[in-house]
Amino acid sequence: MKMPLNSHLDRHDTEILRILSVEGRLPVTELSTRVGLSKTPCQLRMKRLIAEGYIQGFRAILDPGKLGAEQVVFVEVKLKKTTEEALLEFNTAVQSAAEVEQCHMIAGAFDYLLKLRTKDMRSYREVLGRVVSTLPHVDSTSTHVSMQSVKD
Repeated sequence: MKMPLNSHLDRHDTEILRILSVEGRLPVTELSTRVGLSKTPCQLRMKRLIAEGYIQGFRAILDPGKLGAEQVVFVEVKLKKTTEEALLEFNTAVQSAAEVEQCHMIAGAFDYLLKLRTKDMRSYREVLGRVVSTLPHVDSTSTHVSMQSVKD
């Protein structure tokens, strides 16, 4: 991941962020060697980067195919109304929809873009009716099926 320039970050900080964005489980001893610092200063920088919010957390990257969620679909959602109250209700509801992997508010021809993963199209069709269409203020949806992930 290319790191944008930030006046608060020096080259060691940016290198730590770059490496951890790809290898989040890298031991501090290996990280410190790769960025050219000793272990303690590297640990202190990591703690500061976490405290300042540059590093928001560490997570495992799972294989969706092995977990039965190989089908990726993107859903355009248009709302009936876009008042602040309606947007807040939609945002709150979509947070608790486990089937929705990502949700982005969009400036354009529709209001939200959702990314979902399901076992197959039959499963997606069920989720569309049971979850997506029942979110507050949904007026219409349009589904785009991913044929292949070129870059995640």
